[in-house]
Amino acid sequence: MNYRISTEAGAKLRIDKWLWAARFFKTRSLAADAVDKGRVRIGGVGVKPAKDVRVGDLVEIEIEQIVWQVEVLGVCDVRGPASVAQTLYAETEQSKVKRQVEQERRKTYREPAAALHGRPTKRDRRTIDKFSSRG
Repeated sequence: MNYRISTEAGAKLRIDKWLWAARFFKTRSLAADAVDKGRVRIGGVGVKPAKDVRVGDLVEIEIEQIVWQVEVLGVCDVRGPASVAQTLYAETEQSKVKRQVEQERRKTYREPAAALHGRPTKRDRRTIDKFSSRG
């Protein structure tokens, strides 16, 4: 299949569609939700899903508390293989360093509450009360 990637300076595409095509999110609706929640910024400014992203823009994407800073190199309105998606952007060196530091921190230090899901059980509640009581 022929994927038409536009690298011209005037080329533009909706940010939610670009995030999906660049494979940052599995679906366009997940990309639109992330944009709505303020996890995607263009030039440091929060945007809406319909905002156009252009070649040369600096986009910040927060996925699971990890921030990607990428420069848009091309736009493509169809989702292709990963090899094609990687040609749509270039990650900044500062972003690469920050991501690697965060990944190392996550390997070394586990979040204590990460294993907890939902409400505490009766047994958990008793343990919590035992440690939090002042008597």
